[in-house]
Amino acid sequence: MFDAPKAACFSHCTMPELIRAEDVIELLLAEQILEPQEPITPKADLFALGLDSMALMQLMLQIEIHFVISINPAEFAREHFATAEALAGFLTRKRLKAV
Repeated sequence: MFDAPKAACFSHCTMPELIRAEDVIELLLAEQILEPQEPITPKADLFALGLDSMALMQLMLQIEIHFVISINPAEFAREHFATAEALAGFLTRKRLKAV
């Protein structure tokens, strides 16, 4: 059974402060948020690859679980989620502000 506090501690205690585009891509694929026909690259347009409103909600939940970062609805900006590279940068900035 999933243990959110344990997962949160694991993610927070073992993950580096910087979140890489590759970490975002791994999350998108591992959680089957996106199932693209082509490989996801750091600069690939996630919306063109199928990131819609439902997938975005799934992604936000997984970000909270895996990276222990909450995203305020006021922070929903297309440019933050446009690419894995952009999302990694956004999440890293949030993580560094929280420290």
